[in-house]
Amino acid sequence: MEDNFQSAYQEEEDRLNHALVEIDATLEKLRSTPVYTGHDYTEQVLEDSREQKRKDLAKLRQEPYFGRLDFQGKDEEERKALYIGKIGADREQVSDRPLVIDWRAPVASLFYSFTGGTELASYEAPEGLIEGLVYLKRNVVIRKQILERVADTYNRDSDGPAVSDEFLVYRLGENKDNRLRDIVSTIQEEQDKIIRAAKNTALVIQGVAGSGKTTVALHRLAFLLYQYKDQVSAERMIIFAPNRMFLDYISDVLPELGVGNIMQSTFPDWAAQVLEITLPEQDAAETMNRWFETSGSMPVITEETPGRFKGSTVLMEIIESSIKLLEGGAVPEDDFIPWEGAVLKRSVILHWHNEEYAPYPPGKRKERVMARIHRWIEMELKKSPSAAALKERKKKGAQREKAYSAKWPKYDPLNIYKQIFRAVKVPADWPEGPPVLIPAAVLKETARELKKGILREEDLPPLLYIHYLLNGNEGKDRFDHIVIDEAQDFSPFQIAVLDLYVKGHSFTILGDLSQGIHAYKGVHAWEEMQSLFAPEHTAYHALTRSYRSTMEIIEFANIILSAGVNSPLLAVPVFRSGNPVRLISYADHLTAAAGEDPRSRAVAAALAALSGREYRTVAVLTRSLREAQELHAVLVQEHADIHLIDGSMTSYQGGLSVLPVYLSKGLEFDAAILADADQDHYGPAPWDAKLMYVGCTRALHELWLLHNGKLPAYVQATEDVTINGWPEA
Repeated sequence: MEDNFQSAYQEEEDRLNHALVEIDATLEKLRSTPVYTGHDYTEQVLEDSREQKRKDLAKLRQEPYFGRLDFQGKDEEERKALYIGKIGADREQVSDRPLVIDWRAPVASLFYSFTGGTELASYEAPEGLIEGLVYLKRNVVIRKQILERVADTYNRDSDGPAVSDEFLVYRLGENKDNRLRDIVSTIQEEQDKIIRAAKNTALVIQGVAGSGKTTVALHRLAFLLYQYKDQVSAERMIIFAPNRMFLDYISDVLPELGVGNIMQSTFPDWAAQVLEITLPEQDAAETMNRWFETSGSMPVITEETPGRFKGSTVLMEIIESSIKLLEGGAVPEDDFIPWEGAVLKRSVILHWHNEEYAPYPPGKRKERVMARIHRWIEMELKKSPSAAALKERKKKGAQREKAYSAKWPKYDPLNIYKQIFRAVKVPADWPEGPPVLIPAAVLKETARELKKGILREEDLPPLLYIHYLLNGNEGKDRFDHIVIDEAQDFSPFQIAVLDLYVKGHSFTILGDLSQGIHAYKGVHAWEEMQSLFAPEHTAYHALTRSYRSTMEIIEFANIILSAGVNSPLLAVPVFRSGNPVRLISYADHLTAAAGEDPRSRAVAAALAALSGREYRTVAVLTRSLREAQELHAVLVQEHADIHLIDGSMTSYQGGLSVLPVYLSKGLEFDAAILADADQDHYGPAPWDAKLMYVGCTRALHELWLLHNGKLPAYVQATEDVTINGWPEA
């Protein structure tokens, strides 16, 4: 076995050296080619291509590839060693195979989909289905041109196991820093199917915590740009993330994959840009305070909760009816008379509005009708009998044209939204009372806030929809693809509006219902979103394997989910064992000094115990922001570099952090400490259990739960996954 390993290592080291020589030679040739700076378009295109190759090869020479697949097509005489990397590279000399095959190429899919066995394997190529035999599947780790690791996960010529998770476990065991990393070398079969799914599909992905769904979605963008390069562009793609800090956290993945210029935003930021409005920063904080910072039970959530109702398609129907009312009464009642003796009949204006310009949305229809009226005025002015009359008519005509335009409805989304909720006076031809489908409590609260100038995140989809109905959306303003992360926190209304801004229903919608801690605004079942699309335009995938945490952490978190939420969406852990979950009563195991908070003392002791590990990221998770602030004020005295994450940050710094558990969703840490995992902080409701589940599943290698001795019923101290008490010194 040792001889086989040495032979494989030597073989791969020799191949790496040859590859580096060829890469350097090609790069030197490109760098020695003078850069074209002229104005000839063809030469500019060629220069752009050369510059891209220079950048790709410069990156490639550090880590040329990560995998090898020996494959023999059914109609081929010999097997070929195919090397797979993040960036493809051709050889200088004509060859039957590239120097490096791009991981997105059709044949590279075998590296991810092949799971062992002696039967024929196959992959879809442009020319059709290609079948053949896989002889070797090998993972290699190359860093800064040095071969660090060689691991065969399949070898037809050996007596070893068909496929091993040894390499995957090795990569998962690495410690985290402050950025999400690509998984291109460890993509699993079920993830690869999602990455390579057809473009014009609203793909809904239910992924358990740690299933890699965010990373899969980012790799899917890179694949779509490769596979559909003539149909899509990076500039017309967008990623919607839950907050700006999360955008920073994922910001390195796409550049690592050689992809740039993809828009990344939160939904509120993008909506405010489209609507050309400024949102108050305190809205998000106020919402979090309402739902997460109050003591006692969480407010009851029903279909009449403002966020749930305003996120429903019922409000879409109300808006559509309101816009039709405006359209029906848009043209003023009187004829247009710019000056005495000139009359433009209302019937003519109605004909223009209702027939000639009928295909246009109301806002653009009004613009065209008013432009037509202006041209009519100019034609009439030419009939003036004298220069003095022309001057007088021109002045009077301009005044009356302006006055006539003011009689039309005010096609402003916010004003119409206020009219719907009766926060301002409504047009005379509207029904006197408010729409009967709006719940009284929602109507009252929304009207009160709109009168004060308060806009909530839940008001943005309705405003966007009104904007769309008034102005339409030209093709140039539509996205080629939209990724929505943490989609369980989006409403059906948000998805329906975004569908108006994307071509061909091209979505990647990903989330986890078990982490639906924003149930006051998000969906409770994926059917709420899938029902928006025709069956042929949507698909559903479930990712059940968790690659983030150890078996001990996943099994413990599953108990919380099963007992506290009665959820069937349990994670299947990868075989990676670690330290037991520690469930510790700080009241019993530590004696605080006089006046000292026992919880702060326990957290400090836990951090001291973890300091001996080589962890890059450690998080202390509290139930509320107030408690995070209080705990940070104490801990910073001993840990000057500890960060407080309060929702206002735009970047995640890594290292040691204190934050409320509801702000940790989407992040992951080498170790996590839940500072207050007791009944005083986590009640019996499923929502509380989901919050604790989110906290537990942030940890990769080690999880500690501190409590005051009173545990929620769904936290069960099973012997094989927990230890009560402090670790031995």
